[in-house]
Amino acid sequence: MSRIEAIISELSSIANNPRKAMEDYKKETGKGSVGIMPYYAPEEIVHAAGYLPVGIWGGQKSISKARAYLPPFACSIMQSVVEMQLEGVYNDLAAVLFPVPCDTLKCLSQKWKGTSPVIVMTHPQNRKLEAANKFLAEEYRLVREKLEKILNVQITDEALNHSIDVYNENRKAMREFTDIAANYLNIIDPRKRHEIIKARFFMEKSKHTALVKELNSELKSLPVEDFTGKKVILTGIMAEPNEVLDILKENDFAVVADDLAQESRLFRIDVPAGPDPLYRLAKWWQEFDGCSLAVDTKKLRGPMLMNMVNVDKADAVVVCMMKFCDPEEFDYPIYYRQFEEAGIKSLFIEIDLEPTSFEQTKTRVQSFREML
Repeated sequence: MSRIEAIISELSSIANNPRKAMEDYKKETGKGSVGIMPYYAPEEIVHAAGYLPVGIWGGQKSISKARAYLPPFACSIMQSVVEMQLEGVYNDLAAVLFPVPCDTLKCLSQKWKGTSPVIVMTHPQNRKLEAANKFLAEEYRLVREKLEKILNVQITDEALNHSIDVYNENRKAMREFTDIAANYLNIIDPRKRHEIIKARFFMEKSKHTALVKELNSELKSLPVEDFTGKKVILTGIMAEPNEVLDILKENDFAVVADDLAQESRLFRIDVPAGPDPLYRLAKWWQEFDGCSLAVDTKKLRGPMLMNMVNVDKADAVVVCMMKFCDPEEFDYPIYYRQFEEAGIKSLFIEIDLEPTSFEQTKTRVQSFREML
């Protein structure tokens, strides 16, 4: 096994077995994990406390118990999260950090049935005002105080600034990885690319950074590959289940870049510099654009995606539409029209973590490949 294969295998294993990663972290440090619900929670505060921030994105499973707490039209991420927490999957978490940028998350934050204490925080949606920065910095201050009380630790500004630096280094390494991976699409297929990125939810960030930097170095030592299939950009919340990514590979599609909330949106920009770490974290939210969950009156997502198509020389955009995600559904007609006017090809596929069959997705992807 080559070093590249070994690194990818290690990261894939962590992405697919987060419980082991949590157990290994506790053995190594003596400290537990804090759950991070989507989307855009300040993980750095948890990291500064010495605990492991663990992403909570649900999983592929049948839904039964969750129906008693969420309506059937709630998105499948939240449905599967409720199902799993009712089964006790998240009971080992020391706390759960809960941002509430959509109606379903607001509802779920009040109906959490796990044993872990919940810390709810709100992102201001009128994001471009200075008052929004001050409000969010105060929200983060409350998060820090609640974590200190629950975890019985002190989170200093010095520790926070250090954690921000650790996360910014990871963001930089991940941006480099996505750029480099676009030149090695036979090695970094859609599923491997996803798992390399997903592993960062379950690892201490500096350790993830070290492996990704080594992978980047190993890839750059190889000659650039020729790829004979079609290159696509993914946009949406997430591209799971993994069977969806396998269908893309089977039809000679490679992911050359992405705009997914579970992936590149998290490391698109760094937390800016400044003396106050909580204000710095708040400022990131103001400067971040291109997501349906962060109000954007200028609707920059369409032009951003079109620029990505040109820069990455992609053949099309694949819209991974999370089933019953209202913010994403509201955005879609706007950028779809922009694609049509610009002559950019796009494919709409529905993402559901409770699938009974992938035949419809297979048919749509196969037809789109033939059309291209």
